[in-house]
Amino acid sequence: MSRHDVVVIGGGISGLSFAFHAARAGRSVLVLERSERAGGCLASHRSAGGYWFELGAHTCYNSYVSFLELVEACGLRGEILRRVPTKLRFLDGDRLVPGANLGVLLRLFSWGELALHVPRVFGARKDGKTVEEFYGAIVGPRNYATVLGPMLSAVPSQSADAFPAGMLFKSRATRRKDVPRSFTLRGGLQAAIDALARQPGIVVETGRPVTKVSASGSGFAVETEGGERHEAGVVAVATPPSSAAALLGEVAPELAAEASRVKDTVVETLAFAVRTEKVRLPVSMFLVPRSDSFYSAVTRDSVPDPDWRAFSFHFRPGLSSAERVARVTRLLGLSQADLEEVVEKRTVLPSPALGHEAIVAAIDRHSAGRPLAVLGNWFGGLSIEDCVVRSRSEWERVASKVEAPSGPGSPGGAAARPLLREEEPVPGVVREG
Repeated sequence: MSRHDVVVIGGGISGLSFAFHAARAGRSVLVLERSERAGGCLASHRSAGGYWFELGAHTCYNSYVSFLELVEACGLRGEILRRVPTKLRFLDGDRLVPGANLGVLLRLFSWGELALHVPRVFGARKDGKTVEEFYGAIVGPRNYATVLGPMLSAVPSQSADAFPAGMLFKSRATRRKDVPRSFTLRGGLQAAIDALARQPGIVVETGRPVTKVSASGSGFAVETEGGERHEAGVVAVATPPSSAAALLGEVAPELAAEASRVKDTVVETLAFAVRTEKVRLPVSMFLVPRSDSFYSAVTRDSVPDPDWRAFSFHFRPGLSSAERVARVTRLLGLSQADLEEVVEKRTVLPSPALGHEAIVAAIDRHSAGRPLAVLGNWFGGLSIEDCVVRSRSEWERVASKVEAPSGPGSPGGAAARPLLREEEPVPGVVREG
């Protein structure tokens, strides 16, 4: 058995952000991650030669102020890379539709239907509407079904039709003008995960599925599949909704019941590198099929390389590995032997629906006053920034309820500089609107 101030279940950006703030406040933190590599939706594959590509989240923006604070606190400011402007392209079967970005949308839309519906954008409100209801009313049902719907579903790699309309895209008032508008990190976004995991006071153990969370004295006991037991005064659960519900059933049944109301889905990613001269497909970053076995394909063209290109195809569940390979090779005109650095990843993602805000409010109500935090990409939104903001606010809530560590020598203790809060002036930050 081991004893820690904080145990975090889940080593993605949400769990590690929470761990960072706890360790910076002087707590000893253990992070338990079920897979063999921390990162969750941030997953960068790196070849022996240094070429890398993303299997999950691939873009950050200079409006991600809280995430940028973590990047800088971990010493990664010099690792920020500008992404070249995105090129959105549509696929119709194996055919690439001519045009990119707004031009391809205008080419595919029915102009008559668009003219009839687009005036409805004035005064349109997202409250109480699904993505399909809100955007379908603006562009027309046929335009939504054949063009805009597939594009919006490509963003979360699942059908977005039933999502709350206000959850898919967010306008953020604050931007860092000293950072490229769209950026990534040298070596991929996994660099942020790796840096957070190295912070003093944090121990990350991978390949440790958690099977049970129970009460123990004034805190909690966390048990793993291998029979290990870890006790802590604070526990944070940073997992998909179904996993959170299963883990919290004993210690917080009301909270678990609310988490179980949030459905999740599986996305199966096939990613690979290919020699530049073998690919006929024009440079792109985001490929959207109008109807196919995959939701989207993201390319590494946003950070150009003279020798390599890479593709990550996010498939609907149900296909075999061989079927996924057959689909991408036919589309790209490649043989299986052309695919190098082939990687497959299975990701569980939340599928929020109308009423999601009420579920989150209930979870927060049941968590109030307890040294227990529930985190992830299913609260304020799906983005990296939403995850980081949730983790920081939950740590601040929990920290106000638990005893501070004694002595200045604890990891990240008295000598640590606190992260700036968003309401404080930060050089290079401009508030818009």
